[in-house]
Order: sequence, then structure tokens, then C-alpha cells
Amino acid sequence: MRLKDKVIIVTGSTTGIGEAIARRCIAEGASVLIHGTRRDAGEQVIASLGAAATLHIDDLSEAGAAPRLIAAALSAFGKLDGLVNNAAWLVRSNIHTTDAALFDRAMAINVRAPLLLIKAAMESLEATRGSVLNIGSINAYTGEANQLAYSVSKGALMTLSRNLADALGRQGVRVNHFNVGWVLTPNEYQLKISEGLNPHWPEHIPAAYAPSGRILTPEHIAGAAVYWLSDESRPISGSVLELEQYPVIGRNPLKEEK
Repeated sequence: MRLKDKVIIVTGSTTGIGEAIARRCIAEGASVLIHGTRRDAGEQVIASLGAAATLHIDDLSEAGAAPRLIAAALSAFGKLDGLVNNAAWLVRSNIHTTDAALFDRAMAINVRAPLLLIKAAMESLEATRGSVLNIGSINAYTGEANQLAYSVSKGALMTLSRNLADALGRQGVRVNHFNVGWVLTPNEYQLKISEGLNPHWPEHIPAAYAPSGRILTPEHIAGAAVYWLSDESRPISGSVLELEQYPVIGRNPLKEEK
């Protein structure tokens, strides 16, 4: 029970990585606020989690969502030990299709919302000497041509993590960050189907993208998250970790496929 009696908020936890983190936190003894935008999906998740979970539906593109989320967790459980900023808008866009509205929405959900959530949670996190874990992407370093706004937002999130880790250390609040690689979430599976791949595409990933033959699963990320939310990682703060199958810097994939 590595998170026994802790209270943790996981945004975007009605599916994918967020759901896996929430389930693992509860398995490790925590109580968790499940967050999403679809009530039907959220109710399905909490139905299997019991009294250790509560549900809050909100749109993180709204500035007022952050204090509502924190208030919901405090109302349900009375304190807050951890905040996982996992929710994100993964949108396809390039230099030609990224207009002001799309860019602003990506930044509002992927950067502004984590900032406002941490701000709203500060008093509670100081009281428990709590931990923030921001879930970013290796796209933060450059990204792909068709993920311009998303990649820019993830670069900003990484800077936010490092800035606040430096700023909040003396207040006892830790901030760490994952840059996650390619993960087989339900949404990613369906996205690739919509882009023309066949239903068996996860079984045929090129070695350059997945040396192991398989891409990561949400459970891989959840297992790592437990350490950074637990007291085992205290007092480490400001860490940015790449969770991928190969080194992001200095990667030199083979040019010949065997």
C-alpha cells in the first residue's frame, strides 16, 4: 500500500492513461477523484472502484473548472495529497490548419488548466506536503508536423513543471513530469483506425518505433506514477522523465530492417 490514505486527483481519468493511473492509485491505498467530460464514461469507471473513488465532470477549457475540481476533492475526502495533470487535447494540426481558436484551445486545456489546478490546490498541497505529476509527451522536444499546437503545448507544460518545481520547493510541494512516448490507449487505437490503419495495427509496429515489438500500455505509465506520487520519491522535485523504449536524445535507429 504505497499510497495508503492519500487523496489524489487524476484529470482525464475516465479512459486511457488517466484511468490506469487512477486504478493503480486506488490499488495502492489511495482515494481518487475521477475527472472527465463524459458522465457516462465516468460512471462506468467509478462503478468498478467503489467508495475510494468520486466523480467530477468538468470542461478544463473553462477557467473556472480548476477551483471546482479542487473543491470537489476536498468535499469528498477532506484533503489533497496529489494532483496528476493528465487530461489533454490531442489534436492534429499543422502550420496551415492551426488557427487562433485551435491554438488557444490547445493551450487552455494542455497548459493553462494544469497551471490553474496547481494554483487552486496550493493551500491543500502545502498542508500535506503533496506532490504534482504532470503528464507530458516526448512531442515537447519538437513533435510532428501534424501535431503543431499539441507539441507546442507540451513544450510549455514541461517548462511549467520545471518552473514550479523550482518555485515551490521551499513550500514542500513537489512537481515532477513525464514525457510519455507512444502509448496504446483506446483513443490512440481508434485514431489510427480512422487514419486508415487496419484493426491489427498494434501487432505490426515498425522496430524503429517499438524495439520491443509492442508500444507502451497505460499500465506502464501508471506503475511509474505511483513512485512519484508516493513518499518514496521525497524530496525529489523538478525531474523530467522520458517514458519510452529508446533514448529520446541521441537515438540512432538502424537504417536496415532485418
